[in-house]
Amino acid sequence: MDARIEPFEPPAPVPRTTPPSKLEIIRVVLRNPLELWGEPSYTEPVIQAKFLGQLTTIVNHPGLIRHVLVDNAANYGMQPVRQLVLRPILRDGLLTAEGDIWKRSRKAMAPVFTPRHARGFAHQMLEQSEIFADTLMADAEAGAEINASRAMTELTFAILADTLFSGEISRTAGDFAGHVDQLLRSMGRVDPMDLLQAPSWVPRVTRWAGRKPLAHFRNIVSETMEVRRPQISAGNAPSDFLTLLLQLEGPDGLTRAEIEDNILTFIGAGHETTARSLAWTLYLLAKTPHFLSLIEEEIARVMASGADPVDWLEQMPHVRAAFEEAMRLYPPAPNLGRAPLFDDVWTDENGRRYEMPAGEAVLIMPWVLHRHKLYWENPRQFIPERFLPGEREKIGRFQYLPFGAGPRICIGATFALQEAVIALAVLLSRFRFETTENSKPWPVQRLTVQPLDGMPLRIRRRN
Repeated sequence: MDARIEPFEPPAPVPRTTPPSKLEIIRVVLRNPLELWGEPSYTEPVIQAKFLGQLTTIVNHPGLIRHVLVDNAANYGMQPVRQLVLRPILRDGLLTAEGDIWKRSRKAMAPVFTPRHARGFAHQMLEQSEIFADTLMADAEAGAEINASRAMTELTFAILADTLFSGEISRTAGDFAGHVDQLLRSMGRVDPMDLLQAPSWVPRVTRWAGRKPLAHFRNIVSETMEVRRPQISAGNAPSDFLTLLLQLEGPDGLTRAEIEDNILTFIGAGHETTARSLAWTLYLLAKTPHFLSLIEEEIARVMASGADPVDWLEQMPHVRAAFEEAMRLYPPAPNLGRAPLFDDVWTDENGRRYEMPAGEAVLIMPWVLHRHKLYWENPRQFIPERFLPGEREKIGRFQYLPFGAGPRICIGATFALQEAVIALAVLLSRFRFETTENSKPWPVQRLTVQPLDGMPLRIRRRN
């Protein structure tokens, strides 16, 4: 990057310099967990401390991350607080299932998300991106301000509906983006009873408002399944993700409930991570005109060459770099909480031993890791050049975890990257997104890292 260009530092909580009281911990976690972490979390490789009476290990050391997520992954279950937040929504979907249920589901769905298979969705992704861009043209002609966060939710839903469900779910989804916002505002956050690790049957008052949107999503799942079943029986069902799941129902496959949970996971959560990252990318590029110009030139060159969209992921390194840097600063999954099933010990390169007792909290937090001063230069600044070819290879495997790592790595990682590059290429070939006086996004942790009050951006048509 040109040394004369001042890198942009986007909004984020300033690390705390003094430890919070127990009451303040609860208050901050309920409001926004991203505001909790102090300076040592961003400077130390490992921290062990009591957190509400429980020994908590905050892991930033790449070696210990690998130990927990890969080398000794079988000894680490999902953190109880995380499960108390997510299981009421997703139940035994792929994000929250454990043990044999998770193994069965992962094995069943893996063929759909191989890199080769994901590449086969490229033309559908392009078509849906172009259709959605057409719907934005009137706003762009008027230079209107739009909520980019909501818009990207609608776009990624359209892509998901067409690629994995052959358009079936779009018929009953209604105001999909609105229902997602309602659901995550209430149910995608920590409740006081979660911090106390009260049993799941104890009511969570803060989630009452989420019951209606959750019921709506469950109805979408049920209706989608019922539409597809007769098609399968008649032998004329599309060969998509939905058909694959329904064909796996049986004694040796998935139960009906597991199928419903996984459909809901992909409808409600599978698209959400990409949607939020796309919105953050548009905002960050609007504040970084020098890199946006490089991206626009790259997109124009590749599109003019007639390149197949299947190859755009490799042929648009600047677009991909911007998206990857956005995921570094605003990771889709900000916390990969784990808990040892049995006592565990890990020793670092200096001979220091870290004991992690069974049942205690082990926190691997991409939000903190991706901004850690030991592993990143200028960690709080948006510098997409660090992900360009030649620089990307210098980033350690376990210092950058937008999709996790190990057996539970995001099954749709390749799908998401390809979707993002194609969507950004279409949008940025037609439009310019600009910040306004209302563009003051504040990151909050819900299911994903999302802007508190949306992402207001002005959209203009490019000549």
